Amino acid sequence: MQQPLFITFEGGEGAGKSTQIALLADYLQKNGTGVVCTREPGGSVGAEEIRNLLVRGSNTRWDRLTELLLFSAARRDHLVKTIWPALNAGKTVLSDRFHDSTVAYQCFGYGFDETVYQQAQNLYHLIAGDFVPNLTFILDIDPRIGLKRSMKRQGNDEQRFENMDFTFHQNLRAGFLKLAAENPHRYVVINADQPVEKMHQDIVSALRDHLK
Repeated sequence: MQQPLFITFEGGEGAGKSTQIALLADYLQKNGTGVVCTREPGGSVGAEEIRNLLVRGSNTRWDRLTELLLFSAARRDHLVKTIWPALNAGKTVLSDRFHDSTVAYQCFGYGFDETVYQQAQNLYHLIAGDFVPNLTFILDIDPRIGLKRSMKRQGNDEQRFENMDFTFHQNLRAGFLKLAAENPHRYVVINADQPVEKMHQDIVSALRDHLK
């Protein structure tokens, strides 16, 4: 790989992001690329502490603006402590979620609100400036299937968002697909309702096309 890339994986619950990140990391490392795998919310000590506030407890625990502020604080720490240092060290960073999840969850999931959307964009610009991922994979799946997968995870007590009503998850999927349609140069939609290895092949193929 010619230069370090920041590659993000997005999608609804149960889409298989962590599995595909592990497979892509293995592929890249075998081809001589240094890789850092991370996640949001989280990815640094401070951000992991904030994660516990966001993914546990009642699904009515925070209002929209509070969620935006918490995610933004976690993201800033993640950027400063993990993402930017790794990229500066010449490593490619693979992240399980980033700002697109904030837009999809907080701006679309609850029902689109232009004011909330502008708040989210302004907060992102404040903490990250013009920095954006080089490539974003959206793992797309029917929320009925994704939620069923997610709920089967053993020992998973991070189900605050899984417990949102079904309309939320439908809006979430629509939000991700809208983002992808508006910027096809950065986003690649991957069918997540197919065998794991086929998904991996589709991701590697899309990455090769991007590098060209």
